[in-house]
Amino acid sequence: MRVQDIYGDLPEIKTERLRLRKWKKEDLESLYAYGSNENVTKYVTWDTYSSYDDAERFIEQILQQYEQQQISPWAIEWRKTGDVIGNVDFVNWNIQDRRAELGYVLNESYWNKGVMTEAVKALIQFGFEKMNLVRLEAKCFEENIGSAKVMEKSGMLYEGKMRKYKYIKGIHQNIKIYSILKEDYDEHK
Repeated sequence: MRVQDIYGDLPEIKTERLRLRKWKKEDLESLYAYGSNENVTKYVTWDTYSSYDDAERFIEQILQQYEQQQISPWAIEWRKTGDVIGNVDFVNWNIQDRRAELGYVLNESYWNKGVMTEAVKALIQFGFEKMNLVRLEAKCFEENIGSAKVMEKSGMLYEGKMRKYKYIKGIHQNIKIYSILKEDYDEHK
């Protein structure tokens, strides 16, 4: 398995309410809508967008990653309206160890509706069934209760807390780590 095998042409993934697809330049306003919201960016590693230029740079970077067949995020599209409401991706993928880490962010208007759990479950299925992974993990700031709930509802198990693991936004953050193994996934699918 090579990165190009998956990311040579990023596949579209459909769920009941969502379409996980490639980003497009036309998604700029949707990205800015949640990327400029401090409630959304409070628990991510990147800074809150202060202008459309920030969002435009992000989309340009993603489009380059697609072109270079690198690990890159899916836009989360709300199928009912066609609006992009977030993104989800494998933030890193260790092919030799057959493990990957999930990352995600969601527009605040869609919180507490099971939307991100739906997207994460789709990526978990994709990771185990298409990428031949044996382990998927995800991390969140200790204070990010919503993200921890997404991981738990997606079938991931809490492994522990890494104290002062990352220096983000001027603070050494405690990070919680969750994981799901292929055998856990097989048992509950």
